[in-house]
Amino acid sequence: MYKSLIRPVVTYGCEAWKLTTRAEQYLRIFERRILRKIFGPVQNEDGSWRIRMNRELNELIENVDRVRFINSRRIAWLGHVMRGDEKRTLKRVLECKPIDRRIRGRPRKRWIEDVEEDIEDGNKRVEKVM
Repeated sequence: MYKSLIRPVVTYGCEAWKLTTRAEQYLRIFERRILRKIFGPVQNEDGSWRIRMNRELNELIENVDRVRFINSRRIAWLGHVMRGDEKRTLKRVLECKPIDRRIRGRPRKRWIEDVEEDIEDGNKRVEKVM
């Protein structure tokens, strides 16, 4: 039920998201809340009921993390856009550089910078495994 109904609704359009740390945290909280409702409580040996722990939920869904799924979808979308024709609007928007002056202060992180971080993090995880 989760994979066919809830996951597609929650991750719709995730390729264009720029995830902040707070948004990642809220996604994980929402995911655990939904999974607790789907799987229900657990009965202890003494007959009392309790909610499932995060560890138990991870085991039930086989450690699938929604944030990693979203990051992989964004990387796939970047590859799709980069393979596209030079005249396509998406590619031109991705490669354009703003001409106007920026506002004062620290500039906001752009979508492409966020995706590049995801790619670097993925490469680091692969190096650790090897």
